[in-house]
Amino acid sequence: MMGKFKKVCVFCGSNLGNKTIFRDAALDLGRQLVQRQISLVYGGGSVGLMGLVSQTVYDGGCHVLGVIPTALVPLEISGHTVGEVMIVADMHERKAEMAKRADAFVALPGGYGTLEELLEMITWSQLGIHDKPVGLLNVDGYYDSLLGLFDKGVEEGFIRPSARNIVISANNAQELIQKMEVIVFFISTSCNHMCSISQHIFMQEYVPLHEQVAPSQSWKVEGSNANL
Repeated sequence: MMGKFKKVCVFCGSNLGNKTIFRDAALDLGRQLVQRQISLVYGGGSVGLMGLVSQTVYDGGCHVLGVIPTALVPLEISGHTVGEVMIVADMHERKAEMAKRADAFVALPGGYGTLEELLEMITWSQLGIHDKPVGLLNVDGYYDSLLGLFDKGVEEGFIRPSARNIVISANNAQELIQKMEVIVFFISTSCNHMCSISQHIFMQEYVPLHEQVAPSQSWKVEGSNANL
């Protein structure tokens, strides 16, 4: 499958939400990762949507890495874990480890923590710190308001149109992953054609035309979060 990546970092809620469609979406995303033999990197919790995604991927035979700060272990792990668990000092280290170990990012519905993680990955892409796809699984229109806010930011001159295109969105996991795989394929085959790629039906979601302002490997320095 073209543009395939090996590891996806999933941001999602430690709650299940009030609608079964959110749970169904988490299970579907897990199954899509298994189908493509993609490993999971996530926040390490065994509850909420986090627990559903991780258990599905683990049961499907793919590697699961959970990264969780010490302080959240009592809150987000309910007696059992799946796969490999990495306990880190704080939220900053958690995000750095997840970002370093993944080839792409997907956000399911979630609360403040999910939004914060998603927005940081978008910001890092804007700054040139990484060039990995950032996907938003807009289940049942959950993120319509956020996407509308991004559009308002462009309209009011706070977000460049090219940076708005960092976010790849879809309302189901299969479509989202397919779009992200197309991005990876074109980035890996020829950066010289990125301008023409924007005309492609799948490329209209993401065209990284912004200038790189930070070394792409700066946030990968072992044992240091100085550049984060």
